[in-house]
Amino acid sequence: MSSSIDPFTPAVELAAAIRRKEVSPVEVAECYLRRTDELDPRLNAFCHRADEEVRAAASAAADAVARAGSADDLPPFHGVPLPVKDLVEVAGWPTTYGSAGAGKEPAAESDPVVRRFLDAGFVLLGKTTTSEFGTLPFTESEALGITRNPWDPERTPGGSSSGAGVAVAAGMAPLAHAEDGGGSIRVPASCTGLVGLKPTRGLVTNGTVLVEGLGTSGAVTRSVADTAAVLDVLARHDPGAWWSPPTPRRSFAAALETDLPAGLRIGVLTDAPLDGIDVDPACAAAVDTVLRTLEEAGHRIVDTPLPLPPAGELVAAFIAIWNIGGAGVPLADPDRVEPHNRALRAAARAIDSWAYAEGVRRTQHLSRRIVEGFLAGFDLLVTPTTACLPPRIGSWWAGPQDDPLRAFRNSYPVGVFTSVFNVTGQPAISVPVHHDDATGLPVGVQLVAAPWREDLLLRAARLLELAHPWAGRRPPLAGLNPPSTPGACGD
Repeated sequence: MSSSIDPFTPAVELAAAIRRKEVSPVEVAECYLRRTDELDPRLNAFCHRADEEVRAAASAAADAVARAGSADDLPPFHGVPLPVKDLVEVAGWPTTYGSAGAGKEPAAESDPVVRRFLDAGFVLLGKTTTSEFGTLPFTESEALGITRNPWDPERTPGGSSSGAGVAVAAGMAPLAHAEDGGGSIRVPASCTGLVGLKPTRGLVTNGTVLVEGLGTSGAVTRSVADTAAVLDVLARHDPGAWWSPPTPRRSFAAALETDLPAGLRIGVLTDAPLDGIDVDPACAAAVDTVLRTLEEAGHRIVDTPLPLPPAGELVAAFIAIWNIGGAGVPLADPDRVEPHNRALRAAARAIDSWAYAEGVRRTQHLSRRIVEGFLAGFDLLVTPTTACLPPRIGSWWAGPQDDPLRAFRNSYPVGVFTSVFNVTGQPAISVPVHHDDATGLPVGVQLVAAPWREDLLLRAARLLELAHPWAGRRPPLAGLNPPSTPGACGD
């Protein structure tokens, strides 16, 4: 067994090392628990830890390795730790939804997506922080405190899967569950230098997505191979779900072994689809980097515009469904809900069934128009993931103090490019191809494909990963109490 584990090892490589008996699941678990002990007091990625359960699960995983006749007898991620975002239920653990108003009772059963993780052999590492109900792309809350970016602790790591991004970027987990209802996988991936894929609507089902039709589960990872392998775990037919498709016939990991088709049509969207939002030069430069790489690989940049509706119409369509999400969260003390969510819940509860049905109809109509235009013009679309670099902690609250929605509106530059594709349901991935020279912060670029073309999206992301390797980039953890005891976990 190895005496030192690199905590930044991609998950598929870590799983392979466990199957080959080069490392023990117990060693691996202790590595990440130790890093969490030492780094998380400053970064605040975890809101629930169950270290003894983790150790027991890791010990059981080690026993299974010893009993296995061959590596093929073990599930694909056997013994690999993975934390779960605190918007989904894990049996025996509380679910706070990021809210001080939620109860602390343990969940009776696990969400379907959690059961898929367990079936794949993951050891659940704990729960990660999120904004309250996942409604803001940062975590600065009464219930869970401030979650900080390991690249610069005075800046946000994005959200709402804030803790997920921080845990992986800082080496406290090899990968992490995340959810995306408007960008909450892709935004933290961009802000923390990770890969984050939002799958096609319906491809991954789970039981507690708060924004039906817009939200989906996925993961933030360090590599495209990890993202593809996790999607193989999650993209399974769910006979109890309303719109679950059949399990894909070909694995997404296998798709990475095939090159992209020649001469793809590459569309570009660099103007923010909301008035008054400027794109930071670093985000625009990242898009230019991707376009040059794709052109050099023989693909064709086209100037056909994406047929987006007027900004106000698009926002109204998104909000019609998205607003309802937080209104249904079970609460023990509604008075402790944060002001912006009190306002959103009140607005949602004022919507009658006719208005909601009209909002859904309008959203479906806009989605069809955009997707049909996309299919006619492009094979892939390239956009910035965010219109800005990760904002500074506390900057969201600028504006009149009597406006409970000011933080929500101030966050538009973070999600302006991502939320469009929650409306359309298309698959979209953020890849960390660029770092800003002035700040050293990572910058993501978003790639979008036609519905059900995750295979194309992943192959394009892999091409970029090979052209612009990001695996070696690690945040400067000096001053965050980095691991000081060698042996169980190298740095």
